Amino acid sequence: MSYLVIRARSDRGVTKKIRDTMLMLNLTRVNHATIVPDAPTYTGMLHKSKDYITWGEVDADTIENLLLERGRMVGDHPVTNAAIKAGSDFKTVKAFAKAIAAGDASMKSVDGLKPIFRLHPPRGTKGWGGIKRAYTVGGALGFRGEAISDLVGRMI
Repeated sequence: MSYLVIRARSDRGVTKKIRDTMLMLNLTRVNHATIVPDAPTYTGMLHKSKDYITWGEVDADTIENLLLERGRMVGDHPVTNAAIKAGSDFKTVKAFAKAIAAGDASMKSVDGLKPIFRLHPPRGTKGWGGIKRAYTVGGALGFRGEAISDLVGRMI
C-alpha cells in the first residue's frame, strides 16, 4: 500500500524540524504531491507534519491518471509508456501504477522520473475546505483515507 501526500499550507512560521520533514518528503511548495510507501518511518514523518499536509491511501487507477496527466520526466517531458519502458522493467504506465499501489515499486524505480507532481489548487465551490482544520472536522489537513482520490480528481 502507498500513500499520496499533498502539501496544503505554506511553511511560513514553522519550526525547522517540521520544515526539514516536509523537505525530506519532497514537498517544497504548496499543491505539490508525492507518493510514499506505507512504512513506519514515513508514517512518523506524516504525523509530524500533519498540520501542513493531507494524505490518504491511493489506488492504482488514481496513480495511473496522476502519472499520465501531471507526471514529468527529466527535461519536463510527459510520462509515456515508452518513457516507462525505457527507464525501468515495467512495460506500461498501468503496470507501474499497480506496482506502486501494491508497494512493490517506488517513484525511484523509473530512471528520470521526477518524484513530485505539481497540481492545481482544488477546483469546485469547496476548494480546500479550510486549511487550518483537520479533515475529520471539515477541513483539509491530516489523514483522508480513500477520499484522497476525490481531492486529486479536483486538482488534476
